[in-house]
Amino acid sequence: MATLKDAKIGHTVTVKKINGEGALKRRIMDMGITKGTDIMIRRVAPLGDPIEVTVRGYELSLRKADAEMIEI
Repeated sequence: MATLKDAKIGHTVTVKKINGEGALKRRIMDMGITKGTDIMIRRVAPLGDPIEVTVRGYELSLRKADAEMIEI
């Protein structure tokens, strides 16, 4: 099971599943990250947190903890 946290810079991946429940899962889905969405990894901060991605035409920064819940 690969997660968004494991994806490499410059790669485009597709969301298979969002783990978690409740408000946290809803927050991720409200950002436009849903099953079947393509996400491009733009860059990662020097210490690995946060991760900058492009989703549905806009840039988004995600914490590693949130990226770990997104299966690709």
